[in-house]
Amino acid sequence: MLYLKLFRIIMKKNRLIFIITLILAVIAFLFIYTATKSTLSKSYSNFAIQDTSLITKVFLADKSNNKVTLLKTAPGDWLVNNKYNASNDLINIFLKTLINLEVKEPVAKAARNNVIKRLASDATKVEIYQTVYRIDLWGMKLFPHEKLVKTYYVGYATQDNLGTYMLIEDSDEPFIMHIPGFRGFLNSRYSTIEKDWRDHTMFNLEIPNIKSVKLEFPFSPDSSYLIESAGNNRFTLTALNLNKSIPDYDTLKLLNFLSTFRDIKFEFLISDNKLIDSVIATNPFHIITVTDMSGKKTIVKTFHKKANEEDTELDGTLSFYDKDRLYAWFNEGKDFALIQFYVFDNILRPLPYFIKPSAKMSK
Repeated sequence: MLYLKLFRIIMKKNRLIFIITLILAVIAFLFIYTATKSTLSKSYSNFAIQDTSLITKVFLADKSNNKVTLLKTAPGDWLVNNKYNASNDLINIFLKTLINLEVKEPVAKAARNNVIKRLASDATKVEIYQTVYRIDLWGMKLFPHEKLVKTYYVGYATQDNLGTYMLIEDSDEPFIMHIPGFRGFLNSRYSTIEKDWRDHTMFNLEIPNIKSVKLEFPFSPDSSYLIESAGNNRFTLTALNLNKSIPDYDTLKLLNFLSTFRDIKFEFLISDNKLIDSVIATNPFHIITVTDMSGKKTIVKTFHKKANEEDTELDGTLSFYDKDRLYAWFNEGKDFALIQFYVFDNILRPLPYFIKPSAKMSK
């Protein structure tokens, strides 16, 4: 009886320690089991990502020292190199690529060494990071953290351009990869060029968030004006050349004009420094200054683009300027792009566009 009493006393005093030890032992077992399970399921032909919603970051690098990091900041929102908004369309295509990748066929043994050598000298390294759980078993998910889950190399296209050579890191078995139903190669979707991933949006403002729009026409000062918010979707219009308020303007035209700032995109970025320097040394065609309600200003300067050799006027003479496109200098002079008149015409309206016909007649 004495031994039994002593045992009960010891157990009572050490019950908490025993429970904690038991819990830690169970956690350790689950952790080891999960890690082992993950290791055993590793496959050198499994390039696809089952759940792209868990991806937090993608790193892309090539042999020319070009690097791109795609970082998810929120569902549907990504940054390029932690500086620029990423194009949602391109991100969605990329994520679909990651989830739909399949092996088309293994590389033939006779070609394996040559393929590996070429991949070693000219391939894009891909690192994919996801939110994973240290314990993920029987519906129980504990201890989330970011982890590098897959690394592979994307090489060149096959001769028929219907497959792309890829190799998972630490493997010596390259594969020809494709997406079922897609006819083409995939390496272009893994671009390591920063500008290829950027969102092309220049203006994306709803009318209630517009504080002012100033549009200057250096070659036609009489066309320049300033639109300012007066609250409750009311605006004032001022002729800049005369510094004169215009009270009787066409309200519908002005509101339609402001509504077009909701989705204005450039065509593509230009990085030819020689061309950029020569263009910005000339006088701008337009200067657009848009200020939002937070006080943030976006300034875009447009410049004429020389016409192509085959462009002609209605009378058959050669055109001097491109009638379809302009250059745009923006983002505080950091970016230079090609833009289309088709997209920008609606936000390049001159002052007379807003003046009512009756007001013009009374002048």
